[in-house]
Amino acid sequence: MAALLGLSHRLGEPSLRMAILGEGNASANLEGGSFLVKASGSTLQHLDEHGVVECRAGGLLELLDRGEVSDEDVLRALLDSRVDATAKKPSVEALFHAWLLSLPDVEFVGHTHAPAVTGVLCSPRARQFAERRLFPDEVVCCDVESVFVPYTDPGVCLARAIRERTGAFLFAHGRAPRVILIANHGIVTLGRTAEAALASMLMAEKAATMWIAAAALGGPVFMTPEHVARIAMRPDEAYRRRILER
Repeated sequence: MAALLGLSHRLGEPSLRMAILGEGNASANLEGGSFLVKASGSTLQHLDEHGVVECRAGGLLELLDRGEVSDEDVLRALLDSRVDATAKKPSVEALFHAWLLSLPDVEFVGHTHAPAVTGVLCSPRARQFAERRLFPDEVVCCDVESVFVPYTDPGVCLARAIRERTGAFLFAHGRAPRVILIANHGIVTLGRTAEAALASMLMAEKAATMWIAAAALGGPVFMTPEHVARIAMRPDEAYRRRILER
């Protein structure tokens, strides 16, 4: 709980402007098939234990495999997933948090509407931002590429789209991604630790800020695939990644 609250408070820090009002979300894995997630309507900046819900993942994952589901089906599944039936309603985004937390080496998930990232994701170059890299630390903290998800209706549709696109990344790279970018929506980061999820979020926002600055000067100019691969495989950079995951 403490690590999740710490991550939430950093993501909701006013000076970062990544999440205002009830925006954004964060979650953490627990043993026994359950997880913690921000309750609907709670704020990341002021989140406390009363704004966090423990949910069973099983029923939410089953919902993703059904055919057509209604808004009422989703609401019922969210309420039924609560370990404590008197707890607040989980955010509808608990659906994709449940699936992402089932991936290998993913213990924490953060989600924000970081302004620079979301600005790029509202542009015609959103997919390019996900697929290319500008500088070495972006590779270290955000991996060789990000998962790109076209805008999709929040809830079951979005969770299924994230599952499909992230599954393709898993197949291609043999590991979970660090960053998922949702067009016209926001950013999701994953990590073995809260610090790793936060680092990817901060670095992605820096990358978007640099991207916008470079675009104003006729760019951006990307790293070549060979340079990206070299940074990804360097032993010293692998050491830095391990430090983030402790």
